[in-house]
Amino acid sequence: MISEIQQQQYASARLSRDRRFDGQFYVAVLSTGIFCRPVCPARLPAEHNVRYFHFAQQALEQGFRPCLRCRPDSAPGSCAWQGVETTAKRALQLLSSDLAAPVTQIAERLGVSERYLNQLTHKAVGMPPKRYQLHSRLLQAKRLLQQTSLPVTDVAIACGFQSARRLQDTLQRWCKLSPSQLRGAQHSQPTNKLSLFLPVHMPYNWPQVRAFLALRAVQGVEYVDLGGYQRHCKDKYGVLSVSAYFNESKGGFDIQLTISNPAQIQPAITTLRRVLDMDTNPAVISQSLIATGLPADQLTPGLRLPGAWSVYEAGCRAIIGQQVSIKAAITQLNTLVAALGDNQEGQVYFPSPEALAASDLAMLRMPGARKQALRDFASLNNSYGDAIPSDEQILAIRGVGLWTLQYIKLRGDSEPDQFLSGDLIARRQAEGMGLGTELAAPWRSYLTIQLWLLASVQQAKSEQ
Repeated sequence: MISEIQQQQYASARLSRDRRFDGQFYVAVLSTGIFCRPVCPARLPAEHNVRYFHFAQQALEQGFRPCLRCRPDSAPGSCAWQGVETTAKRALQLLSSDLAAPVTQIAERLGVSERYLNQLTHKAVGMPPKRYQLHSRLLQAKRLLQQTSLPVTDVAIACGFQSARRLQDTLQRWCKLSPSQLRGAQHSQPTNKLSLFLPVHMPYNWPQVRAFLALRAVQGVEYVDLGGYQRHCKDKYGVLSVSAYFNESKGGFDIQLTISNPAQIQPAITTLRRVLDMDTNPAVISQSLIATGLPADQLTPGLRLPGAWSVYEAGCRAIIGQQVSIKAAITQLNTLVAALGDNQEGQVYFPSPEALAASDLAMLRMPGARKQALRDFASLNNSYGDAIPSDEQILAIRGVGLWTLQYIKLRGDSEPDQFLSGDLIARRQAEGMGLGTELAAPWRSYLTIQLWLLASVQQAKSEQ
């Protein structure tokens, strides 16, 4: 639902083509039946001739076709769903990322009935979950058809369609376009490698993200250099490698994927966007942090929340890192990966929950109780497969407390509103500066990251 205030803001942003709003809303033109990003270079229509939507999926649902000039499917992700309840937000994330999963399965992962899921999505976006997922499939298919040379059949598989014919029929119905019209004269060649461009909300502080990830990188599994981030993974389909190189002039990342199966594409892109925090609006974050009393000159421009690749991996990092320095924790993590990591064709992959749960962890130098907590956490994740254990189940593990759970949620789920009050550094910084941490809600995770950054700067100065 677009409020009157938002209507005025969006009208102003559209007329000025304000890039800060790119991905925050979409503009549908009644006379042409096309919807655009607010930065579209096309001639501006009169205000009485437009409608605004928070989601591209909503515009598709109302019968509007995506603009071929500004390509709404290529806009930075929207954080508009931050205003809906937690379960609805999680539902929309799953529906737009797990494109092949049946809605019944998504409801099970959320711990709700399919009927209740239907009520949630209707309230949040005005359509049933199956339709929202269908439109998400279409937007991703359009992106892959226009940016890659993947065969249409592979694009269909990657986007959750049962066949190329099903994709063609659905594109024609909702977008009035065929795959060949989207692709133009480009010739498709079967390949397991593809390149994409993913935009971000600028400014984007790549040096901050790079430094954070480089300090915590797992040897052999991930690599961080001046220009980008590379990660090797293994899932039920096989192995996967993804590289992301920051392109400041274009305002995003040049992505390279090496896949074993087209079904890996969408989950990998979704996870990468989260790990590199591509979809956060930095202007919103700055306003929230200033509200706590943090001086404007202490803010990190373009601040981001770097994630871990999964909840499971974030939990392993958190448990190993209890009461030790980052350097000591990463040393232990590297030892764990060297001993239990899946080595395939010379490439090392993060240990599976099954392998970790079955190990005595003799290679780790830590208390026995912490080793047991690590095994119990791995066992819990192994029993859940692709699903995520509940907070209560994680807290029930002996040796796992609130700090560990909050760290898992902050980096594994990239939840934006986790202030680590049990973290000594963050708490001391907040108290020393007299900050009202609650005033940063719903973006307290960014306050935690900002306070860690300020502490590291202070430490560096004291050591000079």
